[in-house]
Amino acid sequence: MLGGWRELCGLVLPVACAGCGRPRSDLCAACEAALHGTPPRRVWPSPRPPGLPPVHAAAPYENAVRAVLLAHKERGALGLARVLGRALAGGVRAGTRRSGGPGPLLLVPVPSARSATAARGHDPVRRIATAAAQYLRRTGLPAQTVPVLRQRRVVADQSGLGARQRRVNLAGALELVAGGERLIRHGAVILVDDLLTTGSTLAEAARAVDEGLGRDPRTAGRPVCRAAVVAASPSAFEINRN
Repeated sequence: MLGGWRELCGLVLPVACAGCGRPRSDLCAACEAALHGTPPRRVWPSPRPPGLPPVHAAAPYENAVRAVLLAHKERGALGLARVLGRALAGGVRAGTRRSGGPGPLLLVPVPSARSATAARGHDPVRRIATAAAQYLRRTGLPAQTVPVLRQRRVVADQSGLGARQRRVNLAGALELVAGGERLIRHGAVILVDDLLTTGSTLAEAARAVDEGLGRDPRTAGRPVCRAAVVAASPSAFEINRN
């Protein structure tokens, strides 16, 4: 209900660009180019947490890209899911070109805490993942969103925590839902999130997928999945600039 009301308001009220504030456009051409103007890139944080799968990102998390993600996530600009989904789809496509693999692309969104979803009135990562899967299907790739991860315990607010503190905070926090392993066993699993900072969340999600599929992440080597995000911290882009 809340999501529908927000989308209706976006249609009838004056709008400004979510990236730069330019009037009469929910996203101007220049800010959209910041999301889609360069090819997605393989990124990783430093230090790199154990178990982090290969990650591709569409853009650095700065300036217009940061503003657009926050507008969608925190201010309920739900119409931005389409353009963010297209950016995420680029990261998914870049990763799958390098890995291949049989079966459909299974986009597994990193889950938000139920309290955060209730406060925002929507689940931003799941919404973006759904838009990305729709875009990929339109461009000829079999893709679907498979929300099989859930939080099995409460975690502390991540803001203000360093890389090591985030790893400790998230250790063992995620698991597959009952029957989730059957839904992802016969496809290419792509973990998706809106943002990569320290990589701790995606590493924990990869561990949960490995464990749910019966692989010991401590001895199995590479995770069975890859990952894609809309944006990554500028430092993660700088590390792999060359």
